[in-house]
Amino acid sequence: MSLLRLCSFPKCLTGRLVAERNVRHLLNAEHCLLCLRNRDNYERGIRDNPWTSQRRQYSAIPKKDDGSKRMWEQSQLLDVLEARIQQLQSDVLFDVKHSKVEFLKMPHREKGHSPNKSQKTRPGEKIELPKAGPSSKKGATMDNPSSKTHTSRWFEKLKREKWNRTSKQSSLQQNVPDKAAKSSKGKSNKKQQAMKSSKGSMMLPGSAMKSISAAKRSKPVTKQEHAKPAASPVSHSMPKASESPVSEAAPVPEERSRDAELAEVEELEQMIKQWSSTGTEKVIDVKEVNRDADTQLNVCCHLEVCVFTGDVERAQRYLLFHHQNLSKRKTLTVNSYNIMMRMWAKKGSLHHIRQLFFLVEEAGLKPNVASYCAALECMGRNPESSSRIISRCLQQMEEDGLSVDDVFRQCVFRQDERDMVLKAVCTVRPDYEPSATTESPLCSLPLVKDFYTQREEVRYPKLDFSLEDLQDRFKRQLALEQASTITIESVEAMKPVTENMIRMRKLLAEQRAHWQKNLLQALRDSKLILGKSKLRNWKTDIYPFLCILRDGDYVNVMLQGLANLPPSGDSLLNMAKELGTRVHNIFCIQQKSHSQMVEKLACIYNSYTELLAKDTKSSSVLPREQWNRLEVERSAGPSLLSDDMCWTHVLIVQLGSFLVDLLVRELKIQNNILNPAQEKKLIPALYHMYTFRSNRQIGFIKPHPILTQIQSDAMETKLTFDSYVMPMLCPPVPWTSPKSGAYLLTPTKLMRTVEGAIQHQQLLEKCRNEDLHAVLDSLNQLGSCAWKINKPLLDIIISIFNDKGSEKLDIPPPVSEAPEIPRFNPHDPSYTPQEKAHMKREVLKAKKKFGEMHSLRMDALYKLSIANHVRDEVFWFPHNMDFRGRTYPCPPYFNHLGSDVTRAILLFAEGKPLGPKGLDWLKIHLVNLTGLKKRSSLAGRLEYANSIMEDILDSADHPFTGRKWWMNADEPWQTLACCMEIANASRSPDHTKFISHFPVHQDGSCNGLQHYAALGRDVIGATSVNLMPCELPQDVYSAVAQQVEEFRARDAAKDLKIAQVLEGFISRKVVKQTVMTVVYGVTRYGGRLQIEKRLKEIDDFPKEHIWDASHYLVHQVFSSLKEMFTGTREIQDWLTESARLIAKSGSTVEWVTPLGLPIVQPYHRARNHVLKSNIQFLSLQINHDIHERPDTVKQKNAFPPNFIHSLDSTHMMLTALYCYSAGITFVSVHDCFWTHALTVDTMNKVCREQFVALHSQPILQDLSKFMLQKYCSGPVGERKNKKFLEYWKMMQLLAKVPETGDFDLHRVKESTYFFS
Repeated sequence: MSLLRLCSFPKCLTGRLVAERNVRHLLNAEHCLLCLRNRDNYERGIRDNPWTSQRRQYSAIPKKDDGSKRMWEQSQLLDVLEARIQQLQSDVLFDVKHSKVEFLKMPHREKGHSPNKSQKTRPGEKIELPKAGPSSKKGATMDNPSSKTHTSRWFEKLKREKWNRTSKQSSLQQNVPDKAAKSSKGKSNKKQQAMKSSKGSMMLPGSAMKSISAAKRSKPVTKQEHAKPAASPVSHSMPKASESPVSEAAPVPEERSRDAELAEVEELEQMIKQWSSTGTEKVIDVKEVNRDADTQLNVCCHLEVCVFTGDVERAQRYLLFHHQNLSKRKTLTVNSYNIMMRMWAKKGSLHHIRQLFFLVEEAGLKPNVASYCAALECMGRNPESSSRIISRCLQQMEEDGLSVDDVFRQCVFRQDERDMVLKAVCTVRPDYEPSATTESPLCSLPLVKDFYTQREEVRYPKLDFSLEDLQDRFKRQLALEQASTITIESVEAMKPVTENMIRMRKLLAEQRAHWQKNLLQALRDSKLILGKSKLRNWKTDIYPFLCILRDGDYVNVMLQGLANLPPSGDSLLNMAKELGTRVHNIFCIQQKSHSQMVEKLACIYNSYTELLAKDTKSSSVLPREQWNRLEVERSAGPSLLSDDMCWTHVLIVQLGSFLVDLLVRELKIQNNILNPAQEKKLIPALYHMYTFRSNRQIGFIKPHPILTQIQSDAMETKLTFDSYVMPMLCPPVPWTSPKSGAYLLTPTKLMRTVEGAIQHQQLLEKCRNEDLHAVLDSLNQLGSCAWKINKPLLDIIISIFNDKGSEKLDIPPPVSEAPEIPRFNPHDPSYTPQEKAHMKREVLKAKKKFGEMHSLRMDALYKLSIANHVRDEVFWFPHNMDFRGRTYPCPPYFNHLGSDVTRAILLFAEGKPLGPKGLDWLKIHLVNLTGLKKRSSLAGRLEYANSIMEDILDSADHPFTGRKWWMNADEPWQTLACCMEIANASRSPDHTKFISHFPVHQDGSCNGLQHYAALGRDVIGATSVNLMPCELPQDVYSAVAQQVEEFRARDAAKDLKIAQVLEGFISRKVVKQTVMTVVYGVTRYGGRLQIEKRLKEIDDFPKEHIWDASHYLVHQVFSSLKEMFTGTREIQDWLTESARLIAKSGSTVEWVTPLGLPIVQPYHRARNHVLKSNIQFLSLQINHDIHERPDTVKQKNAFPPNFIHSLDSTHMMLTALYCYSAGITFVSVHDCFWTHALTVDTMNKVCREQFVALHSQPILQDLSKFMLQKYCSGPVGERKNKKFLEYWKMMQLLAKVPETGDFDLHRVKESTYFFS
C-alpha cells in the first residue's frame, strides 16, 4: 500500500471503496484497455484540486482538443493492434497454435522502455491469441488524407517485419534437427499452460507471447516458473544461444584442439568467478545510466527553476504535461515528483503530497527516501496532521526497506526542513534522536594503509596565520563569491593617458549605458512574449530560466561577454557556452544563499580554522576528517552539501544562444561615431556570420570594426572576471566527497570532463567513500599551500609589457605591432589569378598572426593584472583533477602551471631558513633552469654555478643594464628570480639562517619511460632513464640519437642514399620530441611530422630530402627504442591490443588506479545533436555518449598514455601525502615537484620511496584481473560462433601479462638523478 493510500484513509477512501475497487479490477479483467482507461479516468474524479484541473488521458496517443480527431487516433491504434494480432497469428512455426490475445490493464511504464514495447507477463496470467480472421478497420473510411498515410506506414512496417521473420524462419527450418522439430511439435500440441512453462525456448521471433500488462510486478515464483522463468520484457523472445539449433559457423584455430581451448576458457572463467566471490576487485558499470538521462535531468532542472521562482502553476502544468503522455512519461523520475513534493511540503499541503504519491504510483515508480522526507516535512508543518498518519507513513517506509535514520543520513535539507522532519518523527517517537556517525572507515589500500593507521606521533603542519586572520580571510572570500564577479585594475592603466584615450573611454561608457537600457527593455519584452506563449514543445521553453536572476544580472552577463569578445570574433557556440555557464554559476550561488546554508558554512569554517591556525594546538587529524566531524556535530539546520541539479550542456547552450541573439539584435552603434562628417545611421555593433573550421561550417559572432577601434583606443583600465577566476583569499574547503570541496559557494567538479560527459561522475559517486580518501586528501594537501607574489620581478615584467613587450623574453607585444593586413580588391581585373591567390594567402596569414598576437596579449594581460591585484595578499589555489587523475589548479588564468613568466612571480607564502645545504640547492636549481650542464653531475653543476657568481650577481643587480646573462637561459624569468634569491642569500650575514620563500624544482627524467621501465623491470631501459644509480645523469634522448647514428652509418656503408644525406644532421634535438611522445602513444605518422619540423629548422639540410629523411629517421627511432626498451614496447603493445579488443566488444576501457580512483576513457563514436535557437540551428558534436559504440581507434591509441598518466599522478599523490605527513611544503606540476630549498633532500627521499612502493604492487596483474572480471565474466552464448572466438581471444590476451625483467626496483632509492 502506498503512502497516498494510507494517508487517504481518514479523509477520502473508506474500506468499502477500496474493496469495491479491487473487485472491479478483477471483474474487468476481460475488458478492452481503452474502455477501462476511460472508465478509470472518469471514476478517479477531479474535484476541487489544481492537480486535476485538466482531465487525465492516459492514451498512447496524446490528447487533442478536437474530439473527432481523438476518436480517429484511437481507431488507428485499434487498427495497429488488430494488424499485430494478424501478424502473430501468421507467425506460426511447427504448428504452434494460438487462440487469442488477452488485453490486460495498461502498463505502468518503467524507465528506459519505449511505450510500444510490451512488458513482462505477470506470473499466473494466461496468454491467449485469437484465431486468424479478417479485422474490422474502424475509421478506415474517414475522410482524412493523413490517416491513410499514417495507416499505410504502419502496415508497411508490419509487412516488412513479417517478411523478415518469415525468411529467418524458413532458413532455420532447413537446419533444425529432427529431434528438435519433434520436440517442439509435441510441445505445440499441448495446452496453453504447458506452452508457458516451456519458456518458449523453441519459439522463434514472431511467435513470441505478447501481452499488454498493467505493470512489471513481483510475485512469488511457482515451482513451474522457477525452472522456466517468464518471458522477457522485450518485444520478441529470442532462444538462448546454448539451446539454439543454429549458430554462425566460424573456423576454429587448427593449432589448438577444441577441448584445450574450452578447458582454458573454463579455467579462466572459474578464476573470474572466484575473484568476484571474494570481492577483491571493484567493478562498476557505467552503462547503467539511462539513455534518457539528459532529458530527465532537463525536466528536473525545469521544475526546479519554476519552484525557485515561485511559478507553481507552470511547474504543475509542466509535470502533468509529461505525466499524462505515456511517450513523455519516461522522462520523469522520482526526483521530478520529489521537487514538487518539496514545494508543497513548504506550504504544509498534505493533500497535494497525496496526489503526488498517487502520480508516482501511476508512473510505475517507487517513492525513495527524499519522497518520504518531503511527506514527513509536510506533516511537521501541518498542525492538523495526526499521529496516526505519521505512524502509517513511518510504517510504510519500513516496508519499503527505509528507516528514519536514512532520511537524516541521506537527504539534503534546506532552511528548516530538517527541524520539521524531526518534529513530525518526534510526534510519534518522542525520544528519537538522529544517529550521528562521526567515525568513517579508514582507507585500507596497501599503499596508504600506514599513512592512515600509523600517525600517533604525526603532527600535521600549520599555516603561518592566526585564527583571527584566517576567519577574516574567510569573510572576504565569501563576499567575493557572493558577488559572483570582481572588477580589478588592468596593468595597462599604468600607461600615460592621452586625450584620445579619454575621448574613447567616454564614448564607450556612453554606448554601454545606452546598450544596457536597450538590452534591459528587450529582455523584458522577450520574457513577456515567452511567458504568455503556450509552447507545444516544452523542450524549447527557456522562459523559467530567464526568471531566476534579476533582469539586470542577465544584462551584466551579456555585456561582460561583449567585453571578452576578441576583435576577430568568436564562434556562436563558445559564446553561448560562456554566457550560459555564467548564468548557471550565479544561480547556484543564489540557491545556496536561499537555502540559508551560508550562516552554517561560516560557523563550520570558523571552527575548521582551529585546525590550521598557528596559535592553536597541533593535531594528527586531516582537514577532510576535521570538516566531516564538524558537519556531523553541527548537523542541525540546512545541509552544506547542495543537491542542485547540474544543468545539461544542451540547456546551457540553449540559454546562452538566446542571450547572444539578444546581443546581436539589440546592440546598435552610430556609423559616424568616429567620423561625424558621414551621414548618421544606426548599424549593428555585432554581426552573425558563418565561417569554416576544419571543413565544418559554424556560426560566428564578430564585432564591427568601429567597435573594435573604440575598444582598442580606449585601453580601458578595468577588467571584470568571474569570482572563481581569482585565487582564493582563504584556505579552500577540503574535498570530502566528489560533490563537496574547493570554493565556498562556487560549484566545482572534482573531476574535469568534456561538457556533458556524466560517466566519470557516475563512477565516482558509486565508489565507497573510504576508497577515495587518499585521492581527496592529496588534493587537499596541494590546495593547502599558501602563495604570495614576487613583487620586484612583477614590476619589471609589467614595465616590459607596457613597453611593447619582448618576444625573446616571452612577453607578447600589443596588437598594434602586428603586421598590417593587406587590402586589395579581388574583383580588380588587373590582378592575375595567381596574384589574387597569393594576396588571399597573405591576408589569411596576416589575420591569423593578428589573432594569435591578440590572444597571447590578452592572456598575459589577464595573468599580470590578477597578479598585480593580489600583490599584497596571501592566496591559495584549490585543486581538482582530470579523468586520468592528473591534478590542476582551479583558477584558469593565473596559477603555477602557467608559463615561465607566471612561475617566476610566484613564491611560497611561508618562508623557511636555507639550512646548511639550501644555498647549494638554489645554485643547482639555477643551472637546471638555464638548460646548461644537463649531462653534468650535481657537483659539476654546483661548481659551474660558483664559477659564474659574477654573472649571477650582475643579473640580479642590473637585469637590463648589465651583462644580461639571464636572458639566454631556457627559462629566463625564473632564472632571473633565482639570481635575485641567490644574491640576497649570499649577502646575508648567515646564509643558513636566511629565510627563503623560493620554490626549488626536482624534475623527473623522461617520467613516462621511467614508469614503463619500472613496470617491465627492464634493466637497459631503467639505466637509460636514471632508475639505476649512476655517477653521471643518463640522457635517453642523446642515447637514442647515438643509436640512430649507428644505424645510419651502417646503412650509409651499404650505399643507402638517404643515410648518406643525413650524415652530420642527427642530433639530440632532432629526435627528442619523438622519443618523449612515443611513450604517450605517438604513431609513426605523427613522429615523422615531428622530425620533419626539426629538419626544416636546420638551414643547411637539403629541403628536397626532408620527406625521405623524416620517413627514414622515424623508422630508426622506433627501432632503437625497441632495442633499448624491450619491456616498454611489449607492455605498450599489450595495453594497445587489449584496448582494441575491449572496444571492439562494445565496451569502453576502464581501470582503477592503485590509489582507488576509477577511470573510464570517454571516447565514443560521434553523433550530432541539432539545437534549434532563434539565431541559428546549432550542431553539437557529442563524442562521449555512453550509448554510442566506443571509438576503437581512440580507445586503443589513448589507453597506453592515459594508463601511464594515471600512474604518474598516483606517484605524485603518494608523494604529496607522505610529504604532508613529514611536515614539508609540497607542490607539483605533474612530474615536476616543488618544495623549499631546506627540504629538497626530504622530498627526494619520499619521492623515491613512494615510486618503489607504487611499483612494488602487482600493477599489471591487478589490471589484468580487473579487466578479466569486467569484460570476460558475462555469458557469451554458443561456443562455436564468431563472437565466442573473439571473446576467447580477448580473454587469452587479458590473462597474458607481459613478462618482466630482472631490474631490482629498490635501486631507485639510491639513484641521484631519478628526480633532479
